[in-house]
Amino acid sequence: MNTDILLIKVEQTKYLNDYKIQLTFSDGLSGVVDLQDEIWGEVFEPLKDVNYFKNFTKDRWTIGWDCGADFAPEFLHELTLRQNEKAHNRH
Repeated sequence: MNTDILLIKVEQTKYLNDYKIQLTFSDGLSGVVDLQDEIWGEVFEPLKDVNYFKNFTKDRWTIGWDCGADFAPEFLHELTLRQNEKAHNRH
């Protein structure tokens, strides 16, 4: 059994604006994630209303909404890495 596997968790969150959330992960990664293009499918339909979207909660692992929608912490981590790299390369 490999005990070196790092379980990624969302540690801190801060709603910024629109569909953007500042996230800090258990491995120290911190950045802004824009989830606007990730809101598709029936369970995510209520999140299209930004007033509903911004009322997420953080549980032990990730962020979620009372409609049952959530994002895997590993997905959020990868998306944060990709989006922040793109933003950094624009400068």
